[in-house]
Amino acid sequence: MKANCWAGPNSVEVRDVPEPALLNSRDAIVRVTSTAICGSDLHLLDGYVPTMQDGDVLGHEFMGEVVETGPGMTDGKLRPGDRVVVPFPIACGACASCRAELYSCCENTNPNAGVAEKFFGHPTAGIYGYSHLTGGFAGGQAQYARVVLADVNALKIESDLTDEQVLFLSDILPTGYMGAEMCDIQEGDVVAVWGAGPVGQFAMDSARVLGAERVIAIDKETYRLDMAAAEGYATIDFEEIDVRSALLELTGGRGPDKCVDAVGLEATHGATHVRLYDRAKQAVRSETGRPHALRQAITSCRSGGIVSVVGVYGGLLDKFPVGAWMNRSLTLRAGQCHVHRYMKQLLRLIEQRRIDPTRVITHRLPLSEAPRGYDLFKNKEDGCEKVVLTP
Repeated sequence: MKANCWAGPNSVEVRDVPEPALLNSRDAIVRVTSTAICGSDLHLLDGYVPTMQDGDVLGHEFMGEVVETGPGMTDGKLRPGDRVVVPFPIACGACASCRAELYSCCENTNPNAGVAEKFFGHPTAGIYGYSHLTGGFAGGQAQYARVVLADVNALKIESDLTDEQVLFLSDILPTGYMGAEMCDIQEGDVVAVWGAGPVGQFAMDSARVLGAERVIAIDKETYRLDMAAAEGYATIDFEEIDVRSALLELTGGRGPDKCVDAVGLEATHGATHVRLYDRAKQAVRSETGRPHALRQAITSCRSGGIVSVVGVYGGLLDKFPVGAWMNRSLTLRAGQCHVHRYMKQLLRLIEQRRIDPTRVITHRLPLSEAPRGYDLFKNKEDGCEKVVLTP
């Protein structure tokens, strides 16, 4: 079968690879009908996530049709022909973390838990197509994919919603929603979102659904800011104006009540000398992330407010403003999304037309053009906000 594979830093290739096979009695094989390129995939492309190997199949946002199930799937939860969306973290459904609905912290699904423990102190869940640090599982930018423990890790779609309406239940829609939910939004809150990429756009939509009075988008790309403005959100171009000053002006000098970092480790915010400092440290791997957006969110948030982090970070940061965090009684919340927790309620919001996931799609390409899709997305060419691939 054809699959999009990591071929080294800044290189992906569509290759012929073996078709997946059932390895567990509760597994399923899915014929992928739609998959997508995620901003997190760019961290792999750029070489900032360790333990990638040549030939690893990429992709953690995918859905499709079940073509085969293991012999343990006897309860009728999943059958060949079912249409499913697959959450990116792999959960066992039975460990303490899963019982607490902390699915991305599953204690049983990462076969390389020892490696992850050295990086993070404790292991994380397995993740499709996201390095051997998270299990080395083949991803879904392919014609077929193995869904691990499919009775837990596949949401059956039984309505006539299109792939494009439900595909992002696999990652970016729940991630944006969780970013807003962790803010504990109250009536009248002003919410600022750093990053107007797909996750940031969905964090804005979710903040509005959860009751925010005003939402502010922060980015530098005109097409992204225009997309946010079209939804009624205020916008700040951080290359044209000082972000903190603008936020103070928009909030009567207090700062936003809640802040969401939807950028992560490759941020380009900050003064020129700080940008160059962090970029140089990251280039020689003495720092694994550029935390401009996170620093700015912490120093801009009103005292007693909440900073929510759903942008991906992988290791160590320099010059973290711990004094601002501690002395101003800020709450900092973060996490890889516990996708399973949100899928059904977000599906209902889509069915009710309260959220339209398709609004972020700008490019649709065949799987064979995945390398071009990565180039467009990484370099922000042709107004590229989100690429959907069809195998």
